[in-house]
Amino acid sequence: MSSQSVPFQFAKYHGLGNDFILVDNRQQSEPCITPEQAVKWCDRHFGIGADGVIFALPGQGDTDYTMRIFNSDGSEPEMCGNGIRCLARFIADLEGRAANDTVAYKIHTLAGTIVPKLGADGRVTVDMGLPRLLAKEIPTTLAGAEEKVMQRSLEVAGQTWAVTCVSMGNPHCITFVDDVAAIPLEAIGPQFEHHPVFPQRTNTEFIEVVRSDYLKMRVWERGAGITLACGTGACASLVAGVLNEKCDRRATVELPGGCLEIEWSAADDRLYMTGPAELVFRGKTELV
Repeated sequence: MSSQSVPFQFAKYHGLGNDFILVDNRQQSEPCITPEQAVKWCDRHFGIGADGVIFALPGQGDTDYTMRIFNSDGSEPEMCGNGIRCLARFIADLEGRAANDTVAYKIHTLAGTIVPKLGADGRVTVDMGLPRLLAKEIPTTLAGAEEKVMQRSLEVAGQTWAVTCVSMGNPHCITFVDDVAAIPLEAIGPQFEHHPVFPQRTNTEFIEVVRSDYLKMRVWERGAGITLACGTGACASLVAGVLNEKCDRRATVELPGGCLEIEWSAADDRLYMTGPAELVFRGKTELV
């Protein structure tokens, strides 16, 4: 062990296979490791292995806690839907709550205040807030700044795709396809993410409408690549489906890692996501 090494405890959680290293960062207001260290931790061969590292920091303003996250490539997204469910479960465990306790937390994120609520069944329901639909809010240059981006043509990999864009505090580009299994995601995902019409890059979702209340989704996440699930992406995809009259305001979204229940409430226009968050293991590494 290097003389500069410091023992460091962590926990690993997953939400439908979207996995994260969770760090108790309540003693300081900035993440206690660097993005470069997060990249090493997330490496699945030479590190702990994860889609990202999430930090539970002190709250800001009237919030209970603050969430920060470093992706597996070291970039920092505004928010993560599966990640915030895992964070809520992690916080409840830190507080010594029973598995069937019901409790809600106000979490400050770079996308605004998000409120996850733990249910007695172990699942977590998250008030994901209002979708943002204008091109300037995504952001994208696919339409005028004050226009919605619905079924706009986008050239990627020699093919024209009809895309709808939605922000859930982070950018999403959604396209509807006949068969999500047939999409060469590894090849075209990076081309969507880094397309010049998305100045802050984008998450990309491919959606197959099975029924009006059941969607299948595959995702390429900005900064993480192919993942088994994406909560903000599931929310954005439901919004895109409703806007394009392809699905109901409440539907099951099937991802490679499992299913999320998504509702775009007609009463308050907010998105509500319900799904699992499970502890994988606790461990100790060396902070060098």
